[in-house]
Amino acid sequence: EVQLVESGGGLVQPGGSLRLSCAASGFNFDDYAIGWFRQAPGKEREGVSTMSMSDGSTYYSDSVKGRFTVSSDSAKNTVYLQMNSLAPEDTAVYYCAAGLGVHPTVLLTYAYGVDYWGKGTLVTVSS
Repeated sequence: EVQLVESGGGLVQPGGSLRLSCAASGFNFDDYAIGWFRQAPGKEREGVSTMSMSDGSTYYSDSVKGRFTVSSDSAKNTVYLQMNSLAPEDTAVYYCAAGLGVHPTVLLTYAYGVDYWGKGTLVTVSS
């Protein structure tokens, strides 16, 4: 069974940090592009960061560049999203997604070519 399971969300104060995890199972992780997306209440889903598991290249939206870092542990089939300097506008449900054969920039910009979605983890930034 294919699964993407996000974890690590929670409540954090402005300026704080969180690390999200996306654990993948049931498919060959190394062949995919993995992306992090988020959706805030009343807003459209937006791409946050993507990573090519084949060459390790990473990409970020302008809204998180310099604050968020995506990384992976292939031995654990897990992708991480380190989020620093969090602000209230980062409050959203964060989802990870996997796409086979899609360029990470296309995945980031259009959420195109997604084969699998996780169920999401809620991040709330509030004092």
